[in-house]
Amino acid sequence: MIVKPSDLSHIDTWVFDLDNTLYPASAHLFLQIDVRMKTFISELLGIDLVEAFKLQKIYYHEHGTTLRGLMIDHAVDPDAFLDYVHDIDHTVLDPDPDLGTIIQALPGRKLIHTNGSEQHAKNVLNALGLSNCFEAIFDIRAGSYIPKPDPNSYERFLSSHAFEPTTAIMFEDSVKNLKPAADLGMVTVLVQHESNEASAEPDEHCHYVTDDLTRWLRDGLGMNHPV
Repeated sequence: MIVKPSDLSHIDTWVFDLDNTLYPASAHLFLQIDVRMKTFISELLGIDLVEAFKLQKIYYHEHGTTLRGLMIDHAVDPDAFLDYVHDIDHTVLDPDPDLGTIIQALPGRKLIHTNGSEQHAKNVLNALGLSNCFEAIFDIRAGSYIPKPDPNSYERFLSSHAFEPTTAIMFEDSVKNLKPAADLGMVTVLVQHESNEASAEPDEHCHYVTDDLTRWLRDGLGMNHPV
């Protein structure tokens, strides 16, 4: 499903989530991270993987990220956690030159806002061939480990990169992460895929919906021919 963009001529800042947004969820990259998180919790707390998985999801839903819950309840070293869970195989991602061409053609600034680590983002961008497409990566460390959708994460992001939210657009595969962006006046685009369709029903905070980011951006630029 694609809801085509209307006039985007006022947009001068393009903000992208990373995981399952810049690459297809079908690559199952985040599944690797999910397994690593479950294993980390199991080893940390001496519980089996089933209980570790339950706790992982509880923390995710209550705190925005599993890491935040572990920091609050167990004083976990965030850097140790991030280094462990992002020690994965990024070669499962295929280069995406079409997306790279489109992003580079976007007028204005291009930024990444992720709940992951900067190094993980760099590894993903390298694998996708998008390393030269973005001005900056705002990761969970830059946000003082306060994750999306906490409004403080967005305020820190704005403060760090000094852009006007009413002339910005945000691309995300999480409905709840788009709400604070919409509240700030940003245009929002839900990147929908098989993994999030059941839990990511669009609402008034999702101004647009697409299951093909490259095509949506191409339509937004008025590029009616293939990239």
